[in-house]
Formats: sequence, structure tokens, C-alpha cells
Amino acid sequence: MNNIVFLILRRMRAPLIAVIISFGIAVGGLALMPGIEIDGKVSYLSLFQAFYIISYTATTIGFGEVPHEFSTAQRLWMTFSIYLTVIVWFYAIGTIITLVQDVNLKIAMRTSRFAKSIQRISEPFYIICGYGETGSLLVNALDRKNIRAVVIEIQQSRVSELELEDFQYDIPALYADARLPDTLIKAGIQHPFCAGVAALTNDDHANLAIAISVKLISPSLMVLGRAENMDTTANMASFGTDHIINPYTLFGDQLAMEVHALGIYLLHEWLTGVPGRLLQSPVCPPTGKWVVCGYGRFGKSVVKNLQRAHITTVIVEADPKMTGCDDCILGSGAEAGTLEEAGIRNAVGIVAGTDNDINNLSIVMTAREMNPDLFVVIRKNKRYNDLLFEQFSADISMQPSDIIAHACLAHMISPLLAQFLHLARNQTNAWANQLIAHLVSVVGEQVPETWSIIIDRYSAPAVTGLISRGWSISLDHLGQDPDNRDCKLDLVPLMLLRDNTPLLLPDATLQIRHQDHILFCGRPSAKSALAELLNNPRTLTYIINGEIVPDSYLWRWLYRKMKKKTK
Repeated sequence: MNNIVFLILRRMRAPLIAVIISFGIAVGGLALMPGIEIDGKVSYLSLFQAFYIISYTATTIGFGEVPHEFSTAQRLWMTFSIYLTVIVWFYAIGTIITLVQDVNLKIAMRTSRFAKSIQRISEPFYIICGYGETGSLLVNALDRKNIRAVVIEIQQSRVSELELEDFQYDIPALYADARLPDTLIKAGIQHPFCAGVAALTNDDHANLAIAISVKLISPSLMVLGRAENMDTTANMASFGTDHIINPYTLFGDQLAMEVHALGIYLLHEWLTGVPGRLLQSPVCPPTGKWVVCGYGRFGKSVVKNLQRAHITTVIVEADPKMTGCDDCILGSGAEAGTLEEAGIRNAVGIVAGTDNDINNLSIVMTAREMNPDLFVVIRKNKRYNDLLFEQFSADISMQPSDIIAHACLAHMISPLLAQFLHLARNQTNAWANQLIAHLVSVVGEQVPETWSIIIDRYSAPAVTGLISRGWSISLDHLGQDPDNRDCKLDLVPLMLLRDNTPLLLPDATLQIRHQDHILFCGRPSAKSALAELLNNPRTLTYIINGEIVPDSYLWRWLYRKMKKKTK
């Protein structure tokens, strides 16, 4: 607001001075001009009367000669005043019109409205820096999961696109540079309900600047940073960035999981998917010789993970010196001769991993003509090429924006979910398959809701209250239906964190303690029913011992009296 007032005063300084001076000359002169004679005396206008007459004259309203006819001297002065004040008045009006259209004023007003909308937020929210392909996917997913988001974007066109989207929540968006600390403060990094910041621009240096600024201003705030360069990753880690996301490394890990741990991969995709969607049957990449076209950041990650799974790889690279490829075939991969040299006819799979979508499509189409049985993995860089990739129907399409959005979502939904998925990668494929079968039997084949709870007096007052009175409450109690204690809720406890020690798939008989963190997945209806158990002592008492405690104090007193008599 101070910036707006300062800008208006600076732009209107000259017009206001001109108006004041012209009005002062016109009013003063008119008051000194002799009027007609009344009762033998020359009349003069008072300063107020002169100001009144000049005001309606300068504004071109016109009213006449008041309080009586003017003398010739007064009319001569009025003629001069008309040309003086009307011209100055039009100059001031033109300046006002120009000011209203001033880009800087519009930015200042939008910034002021943005800051006020942030102050009015009264629930947890995340700040998304960058509304490109990744940011738009993440904002849409957060909105569907009923999580508030705030957006900072340096391109006005993208902010305009966001304003046209149909979200269930109002998404405050600011056209500004997120690297500036003042911008981050306006976006709410010091707001008590700010849950974290995601730096998702396509510039590693910008993401690094955002992460550093947030950690210096609000050290306790969770920061998720996109980093595709190893130096940027190291810098982010040194400043305490909570989660550093490299899409190429993540995809390489996922591809390796699909090759030798399909169950773990399926569990990861399912728990980070959009609730309500059907569980998709994953493809199973074959083992054998693979041809990898493009040895950049993406290609290196894929080769590393395929070799870790003991799969033979042949690399095709157009610029070996730049990528540091010592043992590769020279070429882009779109030429039949290059693919022939790479042994495409006896390969089982091909990876088209360049940073050009058209080149990648050309590579896989040429390869498929030479070997129709190839398993195709293709890198998709731009979302506007979705139609082209859908027409080709590759076995696996890798799009960095999708991978980053999934990774961010896992951390934002619940920190426990990200920890659970990390621990799950160290489990056996049989363990993952058994868990998936159990989840399907409980929640069906649709992507479940995932959420976490803390056993404290704020999040679970009913549970902590009964525990303080010596009651024993187990995980099994939290899984019973509040309407019928003989029925089970459609939920599964995935992990329990106690004293910073995680326990995967805790047993239903495990007794709950204060400050336990529990990760659940299940149907939305089960999530609502669990909230009733956590907050209503009457409902929880019914679940534990089957007793229905009256609501009012009087009925509870009578209930205790009758209970004593029966004993």
C-alpha cells in the first residue's frame, strides 16, 4: 500500500502543483477584481465565492454569474481564468488516465491484493515457485486433495492461464521473481500456516536462490527444490534443503524398479496417484540388451540403473565429448545405419532420451521398423506434444514434469508417506506384492487416500484423554466403524513412527502412545470416520468397551449411578 501511495504522489506531483498554482492565481485575481456598484459602493467577491466560481468554471460545469452580474473587469479576468484553469485541469485528468494504465501501478495494486489474500489464509498452504508444466500439475493435484496453494510465476502469461483455470479453491498468484526475498515474504514464508515451499522453475540457479532464501529467513520451513545439475544439488544440500528432486535420477530408479522390483514400483505409483483413479496394470520391461540414445543427464541415469540390474546397454550419442561418453556409437539414433551398428535387431529395448521430442519420436519409429518387438522407453519433454506421443503408444513415456509433481506430492501429502516409500524400496518384491494384495482386498482397485495423524491433544484429543486415564487403545480400535464396532473401516495402517523409529505395517494389537505418528491409507469415508474416533471420547468409548455414554452431564451422572447399583 505504501508503494501505491508513493507511486500516485510521484506521478501526480506536477499536475497537482499546476492545478494548485492556477487555481490560486484565478481565485486571488477574481477576489481582487472590482465588481458592479451596489448601493453606490463597488462590490468585491469573497475568497470563498471566488473559489466556488472558479471551481465550476475550471471543471467546465458552468453555472452562471453569481451572486450577481459581473463587471467588465471580472469578466475579463474570468476569460483569462477559463483558459488557464481548464487547460491545467485537462492536463491533470490526462495524467490520471495515464496513471490508471501505468504498468507499475497495476503491479503494485496486484501485489497489494495478493499480500492481503495471503494474510486471510487460515489453513495450511504450500508456496509453488514456477507455474510451468510441473507447477501446474502440482497445483491441480493439491487442489484435488483439498490442499491450499500459492503461486509465484515470473511470466505474466502463465499467471493469466492460472486465473482461467477452474479450481475449487482460490489460488493466489503473483507475477514476480521468486528469487527475491521480498517476493517470498509477500507470498507467506513467514505466515504461521505456511507448510512449505516448492522451487520448481526450469532454472537450477533460480531454484537454488529460492531454497537459500527460504532457509535463511524461515529455517524450519520445508523446502522442495528441483535440481538437474549435480553442483546445484550439492549447494542445495549444504543449505539444508529438505528434499532435492532430480527427475532423471528418479526415473532411472523407477525404471530399475520396473525391471527387477515391479511390486515396489506399483506400490509407489499407487500411493502417490490421484485418489479415486483405477489401479493401472504396469508394463514389465524385458531383460537383455538395450540401446540407449542420448547420454545426457537422463541417459546417464537410465544406463546406471539398467547396469545395476545387470542389463547390457549400448549407448548412441551425437556429441560424446560434451557428455563424457567414452564408449559409445557416434550418431543421433534417428539414422538406420547408426541403429544397425548398435545392434538394434537383436536388442530387447530402446531408450530415446534426447532433449528434443521430435528426435525421440524419429528414433523410436526408425527402431520399431527395424525391430517390431522392441520395448520402447521414450522421453517426453513438452506437454504440448502429448498428442504425438499418444499416437505412437510407447511402452513407457517419461515426462520430467510428471515425475517431479509425483515426488513433491508424496512429501506434501504427508512426510510419513515419503519416508514409507523410501523404506519400502529396501523391502523385497514379495513383501510389496503381499501389501498390494492386502490393500486391494481392503480398499479395492482405486487409488486410496493417504494421510497421517499425530497422537496428541490437538489432533487426537479423545485418544490422549483416555490414555491419560489409563485406558489401553490399540491400532485395532482405530480401525473399527463408529456406527458398528463389529465392522472394520476400509483403511490400512502403513507405518507407525515412535521416538523417530519407523515401524512398517504395525500389528493391529500394538498399543498406541502419546506422540505416535501413524500413516494410514484407505477410502475417504474411512478417513472421515477415523476423525470421529480421534475427536469424540463418547464414540471411542463405545468402540473400546461397547458402552454408549450419554451426551449431557445430567444423563452421564444418572448413568454412573445406575451402573453402581447394578454392581
